[in-house]
Amino acid sequence: MHESISSEREQALEARLVELEMRVSFQEQALAELSEALAEARMEGARNSNVLRHLLDDLGKVRTALYAADPTTEPPPPHY
Repeated sequence: MHESISSEREQALEARLVELEMRVSFQEQALAELSEALAEARMEGARNSNVLRHLLDDLGKVRTALYAADPTTEPPPPHY
């Protein structure tokens, strides 16, 4: 009887160990997926930042061109 209790205990420990190993495996996979998603989000954020910087530069150039234009060099309106 002592051997059967020992065997049952070993089987229970083995089952518990297998369950813990599976949990660790799933957590490692989830962590890798989250890490990849974070890297992609950071790259997208950097791209968006570059696009925004270019748009702001272009907007600044348009504003400069509009406000710096000399009214004497522009042609008169069509009703003149």
